[in-house]
Amino acid sequence: MFDELTQKDIDDMNAEIEERIKLRSGFHDDIVMAKSYGDLSENAEYHEAKRSKNKNESRIRYLRNMIKTATIIDAEQKTKKNVVGYFDKVSLYFEDEDEEEVITISTKMRIDAKQGVISKESPLGSAIFGKKVGDRVFVKVSDDMEYYVVIKAITKNNSADVPLNKY
Repeated sequence: MFDELTQKDIDDMNAEIEERIKLRSGFHDDIVMAKSYGDLSENAEYHEAKRSKNKNESRIRYLRNMIKTATIIDAEQKTKKNVVGYFDKVSLYFEDEDEEEVITISTKMRIDAKQGVISKESPLGSAIFGKKVGDRVFVKVSDDMEYYVVIKAITKNNSADVPLNKY
């Protein structure tokens, strides 16, 4: 994988792993209780308890693997005032749509498209990362989709303002 993560990402992920490990006994108790209801083939409570336990274990494995394979970056290091860096809020003008939008550049573990938080690895994120206010940037999403944006403003931010993705 070798995803770029900050030390804060890793600390937050380790905290989530600890929380999820504490939940294990509760999932076990739920499974034991549901088993006591009888026939497991038609026992919805049992299947839901197993599904919840497996989802928790899957998230723990995912987080551990992300930490193990991550490249740690120093995103808190301040970039130049008018250059797009990690966790910056960027005001963009989309020429084709004649609209302005504000997005935040983040690591993969903090993306939330509904809140306008995108990854540096996304087509838009990688196109504008390191660019300056006033730059007109070409964004290629696929062979069929490409467009230009103009960077209107950059507001410096930090990772504490962008929450870690939840499962």
